[in-house]
Amino acid sequence: MPEKTPMTRSEMMSRIGTKNTEPELKIRRGLHRRGFRYRLHRNDLPGKPDIVLPRHNVVILVHGCFWHGHQGCRYFRVPRSNPEFWETKIQKNRDRDARQVDQLADQGWRVSVIWECATRNYPTEELADKIAGWISGNEKRDEIAEHTGASTEMEPETT
Repeated sequence: MPEKTPMTRSEMMSRIGTKNTEPELKIRRGLHRRGFRYRLHRNDLPGKPDIVLPRHNVVILVHGCFWHGHQGCRYFRVPRSNPEFWETKIQKNRDRDARQVDQLADQGWRVSVIWECATRNYPTEELADKIAGWISGNEKRDEIAEHTGASTEMEPETT
């Protein structure tokens, strides 16, 4: 694939939305079919979580593999044009994500991060069942990604 010019890349990136993305909609549809009711993008919570289930004290963050720098994912790679800019930007996104997850947990929320790759590669019903099972359980944190193969409890990074 030919390398994109800065203008072409800028135009492409500017069209990517932050709300109501296809991965988010897939998760919402699956949860709704299972009887879960939720609120969207609550701006009174850190990071405006994508999906909030107040009755279960759960927030779900749907992360795009590129924008949130999903390590080890086949859908994430730093663009060849201006890599320093992208590495810095994506690292800031990761740092902000970690802060927001910690803030939500400190406020008593249970937090699940669902990566875009999981929504691409798991059948919708299987993914919704995994999420529903976690919501009904008592684990504080969860992460679902293509390469984890299953729902796993998240460990905070130590640096």
